Amino acid sequence: MLTVLRVHLPSDIPIVGCELTPYVLLRRPDSSITTEDVPESAPLDGYYLRYKWYRIQSDRKVAVCSVHPSEQATLQCLGCVKAKIPVAKSYHCSPRCFSDAWQHHRVLHDRAASAVNENGAEEEELFGRFGSSGSGSLNASSAPTVGQSPSMNNGSATPLYPTAVTERSSTGETWFEVGRSKTYTPTADDIGHVLKFECVAVDVETRIPVGTPNTIFTSRVIPAPSPSPRRMIPVNGVDLIGHLDSDGRAASSGTFSVLSYNILSDAYASSELYSYCPSWALSWPYRKQNLLREIVGYHADILCFQEVQSDHFEEFFAPELDKHGYQALYKKKTAEVFSGNAHAIDGCATFFCRDRFSHVKKYEVEFNKAAQSLTEAVVPAAQKKTALNRLLKDNVALIAVLEAKFSNHGADTPGKRQLLCVANTHVNVHHDLKDVKLWQVHTLLKGLEKIAASADIPMLVCGDFNSVPGSAPHALLAMGKVDQMHSDLAVDPLGILRPASKLMHQLPLVSAYSSFARTVGGGINLEQQRRRMDPTTNEPLFTHCTRDFIGTLDYIFYTADSLTVEVSVQTKNKTLTESVSPFECWSACLRESDG
Repeated sequence: MLTVLRVHLPSDIPIVGCELTPYVLLRRPDSSITTEDVPESAPLDGYYLRYKWYRIQSDRKVAVCSVHPSEQATLQCLGCVKAKIPVAKSYHCSPRCFSDAWQHHRVLHDRAASAVNENGAEEEELFGRFGSSGSGSLNASSAPTVGQSPSMNNGSATPLYPTAVTERSSTGETWFEVGRSKTYTPTADDIGHVLKFECVAVDVETRIPVGTPNTIFTSRVIPAPSPSPRRMIPVNGVDLIGHLDSDGRAASSGTFSVLSYNILSDAYASSELYSYCPSWALSWPYRKQNLLREIVGYHADILCFQEVQSDHFEEFFAPELDKHGYQALYKKKTAEVFSGNAHAIDGCATFFCRDRFSHVKKYEVEFNKAAQSLTEAVVPAAQKKTALNRLLKDNVALIAVLEAKFSNHGADTPGKRQLLCVANTHVNVHHDLKDVKLWQVHTLLKGLEKIAASADIPMLVCGDFNSVPGSAPHALLAMGKVDQMHSDLAVDPLGILRPASKLMHQLPLVSAYSSFARTVGGGINLEQQRRRMDPTTNEPLFTHCTRDFIGTLDYIFYTADSLTVEVSVQTKNKTLTESVSPFECWSACLRESDG
């Protein structure tokens, strides 16, 4: 007989829009243990599994905190109500919560006031961009919704919320059946309610359950936290609106946009490393939807991602972004890092909008191969093993040559191909190995120089370089050389950086965000952006924000002789990260840079 031994959820806090997939442990009729599904269409020895999901409603009104959505709200900001800010953003779980979040919260009031004076419809779109629910409070006894979209029926051919009441308890609770598949995706109607999952073995012939159903209950469903929208800041007086089409993409001739983002591999998003983050915010089912919502909202023409697991690329990012018009390129690392699981290997993924670019050529840089060649050439035989242990870090770079489908040429050069070279890398090296980090960056730049020598081609160099502004790798990228007296050069046990005079390149690279330092004048948004920049390095104050480190590690560099920055997305405000867990809103340690 088929027996259900155990069921549980990876996280007991369900979030709107994030699929719930229970873990079901079974004993087969032959006494073997498995987690494989046994659907009605493929019964096992006359038995199959039947699943049901229920929404448990009570007659009480429930509101959830806008900052800590797993907590029930105890107070509401009346200023938000008067300003007609989405009501879900007005609730807080305690006076301390409201006080701590005030610096960020008052921005909502300021924007609402600005919207009244300017364009209310546009501002309303900004507030709702990341899928915030319209209300954080609901009457649990309201009539269930009937006739939902077929794509949201959660495994049932009938309406999502049937009008028939399954059961009503003496405590005023009502159970509504909301799904009949193993998985379930909570909707806005579930906010504030507990869900129940039921699993039982059923006899194929009699269709009668065998044994007692296994059930689990979740915490109350919470809305997906919505990050504060980030504006595009014009550089050199360029008006952004005139360069966007109806989809929000750059539309003028020769103008395109690029986003670089370390999305944090699920293999590294452990509770041990991020113990201060709630488990639901670390879970991949939540993070992947949150990341996709944010990424798509930027409408970038080119996307450069780091720490993309191979299975997540194949099963999620490639198919999902394909729906939004992107073509994908991928290069995974060269070894099963940490887990030994081939699917958990992360790498670099580059996506580009098919309507704006076509793929010409792909180059893959494996720093392990370069390390082996270097060791053979310059390291004495007795030190080769030690050298390889130091140099082999499995990092890679993905270089894509694209051809623009739009033109930036005048009438004197009709028909000339407009190519663009995009490099995407993750220099994931321990901070003590400064020589290895610098050597990898230098190796990449020398490879790009060879491409530049073969064609007159603009270049973008994007990625997580794990190097702060002023470090030797940053100096090499931004200045074209490293001062021979730089302190980072003191760490070179293998002699791979000598002579220091070789640490240079001829690419005219400039950091995208440094454009703000060269801009004269500007409005209030530009002034706010300047305050979020380091005046000594002309880089953002941070692109990486965790409990243990806040600083800049991620960059977009461009060749200044062929490209210019017209607009850039505003960097995040440090005060915001102090009032809310970054993972709850952005799902990637705030590791990103965009231009």
